[in-house]
Amino acid sequence: MERERHAGQQTARRFLDPAVIARLGTLELKAKTIVEGFLSGLHRSPFKGFSVEFAEYRQYIRGDDLSTIDWKVFARSDRYYVKKFEEETNLDCHLMIDVSGSMAYRSQGLSKFEYAACLAASLGYLMNRQRDGVGLMAFDDRIVSALPASTRPGHLRNLLVALARLSPGRQTNVSKPLHQLAELLTKRGMVVLISDLLDDPAAVVRGLKLFHHRGSDILVFHVLDPDEIDFPFDRATRFEDLETD
Repeated sequence: MERERHAGQQTARRFLDPAVIARLGTLELKAKTIVEGFLSGLHRSPFKGFSVEFAEYRQYIRGDDLSTIDWKVFARSDRYYVKKFEEETNLDCHLMIDVSGSMAYRSQGLSKFEYAACLAASLGYLMNRQRDGVGLMAFDDRIVSALPASTRPGHLRNLLVALARLSPGRQTNVSKPLHQLAELLTKRGMVVLISDLLDDPAAVVRGLKLFHHRGSDILVFHVLDPDEIDFPFDRATRFEDLETD
C-alpha cells in the first residue's frame, strides 16, 4: 500500500515538472493535463468540492468511504451509518499572481512567471471542475488586472485568456495588493498567493493576516528558480536587477 501511494505521488509530481509543462501547447491544455494527471496520480476524484454541507444519514454500503462513517451514531445504535453531503457552490477562490519584473527570471525551461501562470491556470481549472467560484488578480507594485470570482459558463476561458495576456512588469509590492483585495472581499473564501516573495517578509505576513482575521483560508505558493535556491555561480558574474535595471 505504501509503495502504491509513493508511486502515485511520483506520477503526480511529474505533471508539475517544468520540463513537461514547457512541452505542452496552450495554457488550457497545460492546465487540463496537469490537473487530470495530478488527480489520477493521487487516485482522487475531481468532483469533491472544498466546501460541503451535511445533508442526511444513510446506512453503510460495502465500498463506502470509511471516513464518512459516523462513529457516534454507531455507538448509540450498533449500526453503521454514513454522512451524506451536498456540495455548496458559494466558495470563492481568489488567485493572486505576482507579475513583477523578478518573476521573469529563468535559468532553464520555464521562467518563474510562466510556471506561476501554469499553476494559476491549473488551480482555476480544478476549482471550475469542482463548481466553485474562481477569480484572478495580477499585481506588481499595484493591481494590473482583476477578474472577479464566478462560476458562470465560460468563466474559465475568460480566466485563461486573462492569464495568457499577462507579462512581467514593474517592481514588487506584495503587501499593497493584499490590502486592496482584503478591502474588496465581502465574504469568506480562499486566497491563493503565487509569488517569489522577494519583498519585506513582515509586510507580506501583515497583508496575509487580513484574510486570516476575516475567516478566509490562505494558500501560499513560493515560486523560485533553481538558481535562486542553489546559486550555482562559481565565477565572477555580473547581475542586473530585473525590476530596476
